Amino acid sequence: MDIPKRNLGKTGVEVTILGLGGEGILRTYGYEKEAYALINRAIDLGIGYFESARAYSGSESYYGSALNKRRREIFLTSKSHARDKNGALSHLHETLKNMNTDHLDLWQVHDVRTEEDMDQIFGPDGAMEAFVEAKDKGWTRFIGVTGHQDPFILRRCIEMYDFDTVLLPVNPAEPAFESFLDNVIPLAHEKGMGIIGMKVYFRGFAARVPGFETMEPYLRFALSQPVSTVVIGCDNVEQLEDNVNMARSFKSLSEDEAKDLVDHISPYAKQLMYYKT
Repeated sequence: MDIPKRNLGKTGVEVTILGLGGEGILRTYGYEKEAYALINRAIDLGIGYFESARAYSGSESYYGSALNKRRREIFLTSKSHARDKNGALSHLHETLKNMNTDHLDLWQVHDVRTEEDMDQIFGPDGAMEAFVEAKDKGWTRFIGVTGHQDPFILRRCIEMYDFDTVLLPVNPAEPAFESFLDNVIPLAHEKGMGIIGMKVYFRGFAARVPGFETMEPYLRFALSQPVSTVVIGCDNVEQLEDNVNMARSFKSLSEDEAKDLVDHISPYAKQLMYYKT
């Protein structure tokens, strides 16, 4: 059974509803053998969306070593946390070298948190100038933005620039707070952006909530939102295979099922939201 696919918004690209996140074993150093096995197993299982970031330890280099001739089989993404033009371009050239590719499919402004971040990114000689230049020169096909701290900051970012994608938290604790689900996703959907979910399992801490023997309810909740894909980091191939099996058999939650899950998570929401940051 194939992993279902959805359009990545206005990019027109179809991506699998499950992507391999850059956390887990990929956000380490010194695990080349394990990372090689994980990345290639993910491709073999049909995952088509792969992410990393300049800030994710040895993740980009793991991809560069593991992909070899398989680069063209996947949609490859990374991110820069630099706030100025020169810093972002330096990150991009290092990323392309590490990943052994001449271009990214998606390059993302990483983890925008504050007004100061925005002033630098969108100001003179800010990072956005590097992202626009990179797209013009073919170093990236698409430009995205990410955030998981303040939904109103992320919303302002997508109001200020016509990004292709947005990466944000999608989980059943969100409705208890200033929710990305309520405050960012509707505008992103209206603008035709590709919406990518993260923090689906609260960096693994969802397993601490009583009443669940599997992470499937969290994955079903995330994929029942208007997202294109969700990215999940894996510690090993077994976790990867579990996630793929759940994605292959995905069935959308009903409104009542989603409400019941939100209500069940609500007493633990504050603690879980801490781990999403």
